[in-house]
Amino acid sequence: MLVLLTGCEGLLSTVDPAGPAARRIATLWWVMLSGAGLIFLLVLTLVALPFRRAHKAGERPRQERLWIIGLGLSFPMAVLAALLAYGLVVGESLFPRDGADTLRVSAQAERWRWTFTYDAAPDIVTENVLHIPAGQPIDVAITTADVIHSFWVPRLAGKLDAIPGHTNVLRLEADSPGTYAGVSAEFSGAGYDDFTFEVIAHSPDDWAAFLQGETP
Repeated sequence: MLVLLTGCEGLLSTVDPAGPAARRIATLWWVMLSGAGLIFLLVLTLVALPFRRAHKAGERPRQERLWIIGLGLSFPMAVLAALLAYGLVVGESLFPRDGADTLRVSAQAERWRWTFTYDAAPDIVTENVLHIPAGQPIDVAITTADVIHSFWVPRLAGKLDAIPGHTNVLRLEADSPGTYAGVSAEFSGAGYDDFTFEVIAHSPDDWAAFLQGETP
């Protein structure tokens, strides 16, 4: 498993988070993987039980009831209920919330480009490159001019669809300056596999320069 997980590193890795939202999602993934692993180990144990040597008369029925009812049913149900509760809490924490330091950006998809406009600088429009300040929450208002697309920057936040006639809002934040890869993770016709973009997180000085129309 550890060897396989080394292949998850990279520009589109979901287990190499670079922001608060992506970190909560990655933690949720690890918790669910651990819970699934515990249930898997229990199932293997229950499968191995019939191959054990016979015990003294009268012990087998009692032990079978303990394993099948006490662990075979109760343990998986408890683990799954805990995972469901944890998943709901994490999911609720990812909803955008109003804040004085939150910036808003509009992202419109169409085959085959993303167009970004900025409330902080209405005259600036960028294509296939989203500029944000590092260390500050950003609300991305996502829509589309044609078919359904999907906005996804795996290292910064979860995936959210762009739906015609509707606006969905995604909260993302980058811990530090850098460039983060994004993809449109929804099949939308021939050419969709090259439908990519990037997010550039700026330092405070570079962000101020960007808002002034200067190249950071």
